[in-house]
Amino acid sequence: MASKVKATTTTTAPTTNGNLPKGWRMVRFDELAQMVNERVDPSNTDAEIYVGLEHLDPDSLKLRRWGTPSDVIGDKLQFRKGDIIFGRRRAYQRKLAVAEFDGICSAHAMVVRARNETVDPEFLPFLMQSDLFMQRAIDISVGSLSPTINWTTLRIQEFPLPPKDEQRRIADILWAADEVGESTKQCIEAASLARGRFVSEYLEELSCEPVALSELWTESPGSGYSPVPAPDDTGHYVLVLSALSAKGYIRGNLKPVKIDERVQSTIVKQGDLLVSRSNTVDLVGLVGVFDEDRNDVSFPDLMMRVRVDEARINTRFLEAVMLATLGRRHMQRVAAGTSGSMKKINRVGLGSFMVPLPSLDEQICFVKQITAFDAVLNNLSHKLIAEQQLKKLLFSHLVQAEEEQSHVH
Repeated sequence: MASKVKATTTTTAPTTNGNLPKGWRMVRFDELAQMVNERVDPSNTDAEIYVGLEHLDPDSLKLRRWGTPSDVIGDKLQFRKGDIIFGRRRAYQRKLAVAEFDGICSAHAMVVRARNETVDPEFLPFLMQSDLFMQRAIDISVGSLSPTINWTTLRIQEFPLPPKDEQRRIADILWAADEVGESTKQCIEAASLARGRFVSEYLEELSCEPVALSELWTESPGSGYSPVPAPDDTGHYVLVLSALSAKGYIRGNLKPVKIDERVQSTIVKQGDLLVSRSNTVDLVGLVGVFDEDRNDVSFPDLMMRVRVDEARINTRFLEAVMLATLGRRHMQRVAAGTSGSMKKINRVGLGSFMVPLPSLDEQICFVKQITAFDAVLNNLSHKLIAEQQLKKLLFSHLVQAEEEQSHVH
């Protein structure tokens, strides 16, 4: 174990002679920061804010949401304004944030406080957010089901550190880039809220008589088939459950499978509506329209396929209604099951959903309007990805310290 840790601690900044640039030095992480291990009981604290790992967004230094101490039990960690909350469990999720207030956080996080005598507190978050640090964090994590970082291992890892005046210059540039990304995130949130409000108000104002979904489908919804995944690409695929989200169908969530008769019988067609019939309480009943023009994808037994009479209802309209509050409440109400948090929806429960049914022309008009919202959100999402990539490139260029793998003989 010791040799493995030592092998992952050697890094050099790439220069013409293979040495660190002038003024730089290799520094152990515990020279840069200290781990704060102040434990508190949520039922006996003056703190008003609780931060769990679920409140940390990947690749974001800003806390955008949180809970309260009354939400949780068991000892938690105290953090102060300016501390870094780092998700030490499943480091590949790249979760850390700089606290802008005092509070308590999950014990599955690590509270890190900069050592001001060594590192500029404004620089440390970007070092920890870098690919260099994150890859090291993944490498030293232990455990298979829920890999976790131990402080005793992290503290001895070494990283190249520029002089303090360089740290401040780099931090100023990167915080400016970070603010651009945060502005884009705020635009995405505002656009998402506007879309949700538009859909809710539209459905509330409809005066048409609702129709049971079972009266609109052209065949009884059937469950799919989940064969054993193939080790190699077979040219045929089955969807995984994460293909269905609160935003509809998400491309790319596929796994290769061996082709047999049952796989062939569950192939989805472009325009099919898929429903997650078995999932956790929050995710059961999510839907999405399969929008790909291909015939090499099947759906699994955790989903149902719904095909409707398109002369009466537009599939995209039905998708929007089922993802709206109206549809989500129905799906969660009819979902059954007592095994842990898993719930299931059957054909009867699905078919009992009362669908508001305006004229087909009005449905199509509504779909065009929400499609315009979605186009804006898609453009903003692509913009955010580009900004995040730019920030990574800036760090790499400014710090000029990408890890080189060394071998200890």
